[in-house]
Parts: sequence; structure tokens; C-alpha cells
Amino acid sequence: MLQIITSAALTPRHGFFTRKGGASSGIFAGLNCGYGSSDQSEVVAINRARVAEAMGVDDAHLLTVHQTHSAIALTVSGPMAQRPEADAMVTSVPGLALGILTADCQPVLFADSVAGVIGAAHAGWKGAKDGVLEATLDAMTALGARRAQIHAVIGPCISQAAYEVGPEFYETFTDDDPQTRRFFANGAKNRMLFDLPAYGLWRLRAAGVGHAEWCGQCTYGAPDRFYSFRRTTHLREADYGRLISVIRL
Repeated sequence: MLQIITSAALTPRHGFFTRKGGASSGIFAGLNCGYGSSDQSEVVAINRARVAEAMGVDDAHLLTVHQTHSAIALTVSGPMAQRPEADAMVTSVPGLALGILTADCQPVLFADSVAGVIGAAHAGWKGAKDGVLEATLDAMTALGARRAQIHAVIGPCISQAAYEVGPEFYETFTDDDPQTRRFFANGAKNRMLFDLPAYGLWRLRAAGVGHAEWCGQCTYGAPDRFYSFRRTTHLREADYGRLISVIRL
């Protein structure tokens, strides 16, 4: 059975899907929706079909892109023959489901229910720092959304307690903006702990969204529910699955 996390802040149909209820096995056990993994493509297709069914759309209307940690937000109006390189999508077309794949990065779902515009973004540290959240908001407003009416929800991602980084990572942020020091805590020796969802919320609120929240779920700390790139790395596993987060009008 699929296990789907939702938020009362988003009125369009949506879901942050966990790894529960999928057809994959082994290290991918569960709902792996990433064709970029080494899982069997036929099994990934079965998993994505289950997601599409749960969202009430045909498989072809569950849209995903080739994510590259960029700040590119695409406006989509129908099924795509190829997966273009981008890290966010927006639409005002009913019946299209926008899907984002993650395994520690932030999946962010957006909605202006008054204007009938939705968005979905993949926001790891690099994409968030380079402006993918703001690019998504820009693309939504171009379709008629108003920032003050937009609700944004960050789904399961890595939490600060599990996100250890080095001094060069810290300097990448603080050299550009000293205010970002607030998102780092002291770790062991010269290491730091980075609060990715707090940083995402800060960027969203500074951009003027009407409401922003994090679901409070850490991908690293719940292996039975979530895939995690960092956990896989620490365990020296060969590969990892990808979670999917989806919103539709």
C-alpha cells in the first residue's frame, strides 16, 4: 500500500510519496521512481504507474524532468516526448501532474489555488542557493499567480542533524551572504551541520510567498520510509532509490 504525505496548506491534489508500496526490490526496495538509478526500468515504470494512478492521471501526464541541480524552471502545457534538463516545472493546465525526484534534496510543491497555478521544484543546496525557488515563483507569476497567494511546502529531505559539511561548504554560503551563518551549527572538529529546510524556508519567505512550511520528515533518519543518498554513501551501498513528490490541478 502506498504511503503518501500531504499538507493541509496545499489544496490541489498532491503527495510526497514515501518508498512504501512499490515493486522494486533489494537496495531499491519500495517505490523507486528514478530512471536514473540502476534499478530495472520496467520496475521503475510500474512504480511510476502506481503514482500516476494515485494522482488520478494517465502515465503520460505524470511529468518529470532531467534534474541537474540548476535554477531552471520550465512552464509546461502538456506531455513531453523527452525529459528536458530543468529542476522545476510550473503549469496552469488541469490534468497535468508535476513530479520531482529526490533522495535528501528538498522537494518543494507550490500552489496558488486562486489563480489556478501550481509548481514543483527540486532544491538541493546548490539549486536553492542559485535561485531555483525564486525561478519557480517567477514562472508561476508569469502564468498569473500572485506571490502573496502562493503556498509552498517542503517535503521530506535531509535534516540538519544528518547534514555534516566541511568549512569550504560553509564559506560558499557565508562569503556570499553573512546572514546564512544562522543555518549552520557546530559539528565535530572543524565540521558544520547545515539546515537545508530552514534555508529553503528563508529563501521562500524572503521571496514573498504567502505561506511556507516543511513537513518535518528527515530522509536520512528513516530508512524504512525514505531513500537517502547520504545514508547510501555512508553504508557503501551500490546505489539508491529516488522518492517522488507530485502536485496536479
